[in-house]
Amino acid sequence: MSRKLIQSGMAFALVAMAVPMYAQGRGGGRAIEKAPGATAPSLDSAPEYVRRTAPDNPGILRIWEEGMQRSQVATIAQVLLDSIGPRLTGSPNMDRAQDWAVSLLTSWGVDAKKEEYGTWNKWKRGVAYASLTAPRVKTLDATMLSWSGNTNGQFVEGGVVILEPYSTAEEFRAWLPTVKGKVILSGGPRLSCRSALQISQFGMPGTIESLNSEQAALTATYRGLNQRIPTFYQDVKDAGALAVFESNFSAYPGVQKIFGSPRNNPLPTFDIGCEDYGMLFRLAQNKQSPVVKLMAESESLGEQPVFNVVGTIKGSEKPNEYVLLSAHYDSWEGHSGATDNGTGSVTMLEALRILKTVYPSPKRTIMIGLWSGEEQGLNGSGAFAVDHPEVIEGLQFSFNQDNGTGRVVNMSPNILPENGPRLAGYMSAMPAEVTQWVRLGGPGGYGGGSDHVSFACRGAPGISLGALSWDYSNTTWHTQRDSYDKLIIDDVKNNAILTAMLAYMASEDPEKSSRKLMDPMPQVGGRPMTIPSCRTPMRGSQASQR
Repeated sequence: MSRKLIQSGMAFALVAMAVPMYAQGRGGGRAIEKAPGATAPSLDSAPEYVRRTAPDNPGILRIWEEGMQRSQVATIAQVLLDSIGPRLTGSPNMDRAQDWAVSLLTSWGVDAKKEEYGTWNKWKRGVAYASLTAPRVKTLDATMLSWSGNTNGQFVEGGVVILEPYSTAEEFRAWLPTVKGKVILSGGPRLSCRSALQISQFGMPGTIESLNSEQAALTATYRGLNQRIPTFYQDVKDAGALAVFESNFSAYPGVQKIFGSPRNNPLPTFDIGCEDYGMLFRLAQNKQSPVVKLMAESESLGEQPVFNVVGTIKGSEKPNEYVLLSAHYDSWEGHSGATDNGTGSVTMLEALRILKTVYPSPKRTIMIGLWSGEEQGLNGSGAFAVDHPEVIEGLQFSFNQDNGTGRVVNMSPNILPENGPRLAGYMSAMPAEVTQWVRLGGPGGYGGGSDHVSFACRGAPGISLGALSWDYSNTTWHTQRDSYDKLIIDDVKNNAILTAMLAYMASEDPEKSSRKLMDPMPQVGGRPMTIPSCRTPMRGSQASQR
């Protein structure tokens, strides 16, 4: 998810898992205790669209039975996340993931293809490793960043130098001779890698105050030093540097934010875990002669075509009107891209599988879009919207999911208010087991930087399915901990059933969805809000830019 407004969802307590979680090591484990109040909200106070009786719509009943009794969520997710893994835009892994998705959709009888929308710099990850070798030996918590340079498959070893703060290009160039044969620490460390919650709970007032002020000063001193000089990475490589280390702490112990280095970066670039980075910084600062040994394999494959995966079940009565299941398929490479956005992609795949099984001849055309390039600026979905004006023109609804594994708990008609009652009507046909969690917001802003905006900005009904957080922002979003085990399968299963039911009701709706804007439009900063501007998708030569 790019440029995100992370939605925490409704404040319902989490449902306890039904399976035990085992402690590390021998001796059995301890079951997860049920949190106080971890039950469904009372139907007495639920909105009117939450049914008090069993559903009677035959299509809804078929979707419920298929999704509950023969769910493929866990199977789809395990292959995608464990076997294929992360899906960096333009990478060979994304090629594998897209080919697999097309094959999977085709096996279900869905007309599926990879649709080219532009080019991007292709980069292939290899093995990478870093270790402290002096004054003691310790394997470092190190992740090579996407688009990093390499060591030609050879181990290299050298001392550690801290990037000296500078104000001018002349000061930077005067410092460059110190980097020959060295690994550069490009920013300041965290003074404590504990969580802010721990510090606030246990720290004395003076401790908290001094930590905050010292950290603020340290961060300000080193912020952006590797970005002020446009040719920074090439300059330090030319001066003989071995690698650049940086550290992007997620605010939770042991968790790092993992993004990418500048594209076409000629130098190996690693994110180092908060604790290890702080250790390296202190060793270098105190002149204790730290030495690092590292190896990095990667391959830059040049600018090559990039694709979306598009699947279609053609409508039997209104083939030129569309219901679109939307999720971005690309991810960063910290781990498996599980909750950003494997879960959204699995939700849409399973929803389409259910629909193809129990509703094979929809009235409107039902499509799935698994977009690439979302993390680089909604490029895949934006290009699809530009290339397919007929879909924008005929779009009944698009439903997009992109904020983690949790149950969907909110959605909104955005600034198309007449679609609010329509969505409520759809949900009134569904079982309370699904809709009891969902709160339909009133008209308002679009919120969030995900692919629904590519459709909403063009006046089409783009709906974001907002989910419970499960500590998404700190724990999994763009981190090296975003792995299969973070999935809450029951929640993803719930979301797939909800999405399939929304798509079914949208397909069956005898009326076209509304495109009538709010009147008056809501105020933002004292002025009426407007439809958000549509970003121009990057398709070609821009791929080589940072």
